[in-house]
Amino acid sequence: MEITITAVGPDNAGLADPIIHYVAGQGANIAEIQMYDHDEEAVFAMMLRLHLPADQLASLRQAMAEIGQLKNLSIRVWSPEERADRPRVAICTTYRPEPPLAVLRAIRDGTIRAEAAVMIGNRSACRGIAEQFDVPWHNIGDAQGKADDEQLVELLDQYEVDYVILARYMRVLPATSCWQYAGGRIINLHHGLLPSFPGFRPYHDAYQGRMLTFGATCHFIVPELDAGNQTIHQSTFTVPPGMKLEDVMTIGHEDNEPRCLVEGVRRVVHREVRLHFHRVVASLDRPPK
Repeated sequence: MEITITAVGPDNAGLADPIIHYVAGQGANIAEIQMYDHDEEAVFAMMLRLHLPADQLASLRQAMAEIGQLKNLSIRVWSPEERADRPRVAICTTYRPEPPLAVLRAIRDGTIRAEAAVMIGNRSACRGIAEQFDVPWHNIGDAQGKADDEQLVELLDQYEVDYVILARYMRVLPATSCWQYAGGRIINLHHGLLPSFPGFRPYHDAYQGRMLTFGATCHFIVPELDAGNQTIHQSTFTVPPGMKLEDVMTIGHEDNEPRCLVEGVRRVVHREVRLHFHRVVASLDRPPK
């Protein structure tokens, strides 16, 4: 069984040793390990991917809980194989209704084999969509839309979420939140083609560059902002010369972006692709259809 362990907490000496010592003592095959230790932030974070027999998962969780309590670490033990037939997803939103609506329709129609466990927004614009599909809704934003990142993580834990979908969620997740769900569990929709058009105004930037082809990118979120572009899927559309920017954006918002997100999420939750050392690779152990 493939298992991912993440550990986050105040920086100190000897935090990784008990985790690695325990899993090695259980005969685990360690496939990937990443660590984050910045003195100026006084934060320690680690992600460990390993393989153990399924019957050892419960005892591993108990051991990690004890280590977490002893070392003041927030430790999560997760396996994509526990709910491989129907993983639980959280859909995070801000304003745009089209991407979350497309994901929920794809789940309803069986295009994406998953369960919508919760919808979370830093604005209430998409609350009606959650109610329409009978999905629990939580607003974690204040009056200005500033998100409570600690509450976000608490809700993800509460609803036992396997994958987090940022469906045009217009907030940057802090590194500590990313580390808590590291290892290819956070999927983001960017409304432009990466790496050419990052930022918050990719349509405007492409239009000013006289581009006739526009697009969207579905990619994994990783804690390091400069780690590169972990692209899962990209979709594009071409417009005739002279089309107004407003019309270009309408096509992107209403058709291309939702289509891009649905295909990206499908590839991940169906375990066709995964993240390995910040690279998107094909999965060799995907479950049968």
